[in-house]
Amino acid sequence: MTDDRRLTTRCCIVGGGPAGVMLGFLLARAGVDVVVLEKHADFFRDFRGDTIHPSTLVVMDELGLLDDLLKVPHSQTSELTGRIGDTTLKMVDLRSVPGRCKFIAFMPQWDFLNFVVEKARRFRGFHLRMNADVTELIVDGGRVRGVLAQTPSGPLTVLADLVVGCDGRHSTVRERAGFTVLDRGAPIDVLWFRLARHPSDPGQTFGNIAGGGILVAINRDEYYQCAFVIRKGGYDEIRAEGLEKFRQAVARIAPFVADRVDQIKDWDDVKLLTVSIDHLKTWYRPGLLCIGDAAHAMSPVGGVGINLAIQDAIATANILAPSLLVGEAPLDKLRAVQRRRELPVALTQGLQVLIQKRVLSRVLSTENIESAPAFMQWLFSIPLMRAIPAWVVGVGFRPEHVHTPDASGSG
Repeated sequence: MTDDRRLTTRCCIVGGGPAGVMLGFLLARAGVDVVVLEKHADFFRDFRGDTIHPSTLVVMDELGLLDDLLKVPHSQTSELTGRIGDTTLKMVDLRSVPGRCKFIAFMPQWDFLNFVVEKARRFRGFHLRMNADVTELIVDGGRVRGVLAQTPSGPLTVLADLVVGCDGRHSTVRERAGFTVLDRGAPIDVLWFRLARHPSDPGQTFGNIAGGGILVAINRDEYYQCAFVIRKGGYDEIRAEGLEKFRQAVARIAPFVADRVDQIKDWDDVKLLTVSIDHLKTWYRPGLLCIGDAAHAMSPVGGVGINLAIQDAIATANILAPSLLVGEAPLDKLRAVQRRRELPVALTQGLQVLIQKRVLSRVLSTENIESAPAFMQWLFSIPLMRAIPAWVVGVGFRPEHVHTPDASGSG
């Protein structure tokens, strides 16, 4: 490290989301000097995922952070139910997954990120710069040597042995690197809005399906963060039909919120999330690696994006920390990260594409759904059929475990 305008570090992480913050924590814990650059002034984003799945909770336990994390306000559920017309089905039962925490924790992502940053600050090698918007890569001799960023106090240069792009699905890093993005297609988009939550409301659900529509209501104690699923590109048509018709659709799909849909005052209260499922053909080049959504944008189906990003960070730290402790990360080690993580990403994205095309698209094209088919009701009455999706959603196809040491000796 040098001064406020020019920094030198082993690893520069671009993006302070789950992948970036967790990777910064793990590398600093292992004794690697790391700078995390986050372009915003804080972590507050209204439409970030809130789910912390059992695979992530296992990792927090391995790091000795679980008990403190669970003191942060959150809610828990071991079962996820779906309401299809007038039928309520228990679809996911997490009580069979490994680890102490056989539940999903619902915690605002900004609280989770602030928690990890607070713990990371114990390590002298961890440096976080907020309001640092990366605009360019520094390339010399075909190798990425650092980044240029804009800050409120002026330009910032960060020189690093490795740059890791963790800056999301609209990644500046991957765009500046010229990486090839392969789009798997997504037939849906999502409209986000808030509605008040009442104590008498039902518990956490996987989703509400009725009347040709889908709505997920994420419990944030005093309010619901609602996700209203629409056909890809259908937002303008919905707006043209008017706000009152939209309110009626929300009330029809989720009758328990019908008494408060007038809280959607105007279209400024409704935000469009354009859903994409894509991945990089190659995640790396000399001096540069992308992970998390920067390497593979996930659908919101299953709420698994945050957990895949964290799994990427763990694998990256496990593979690269020994090299970064002494110098540059060799190209074969960067390649090893992609090889480790691309199969679980491909399997998860494939399942998301299947669900979107075979289930969600069909629901959205059906005028009315009165109840769940008898076969589906029978299927989810079998405990094994509730345990299988629990492992897919709660654990994933290749859960990672922490192998990096705690070089600080703080335990």
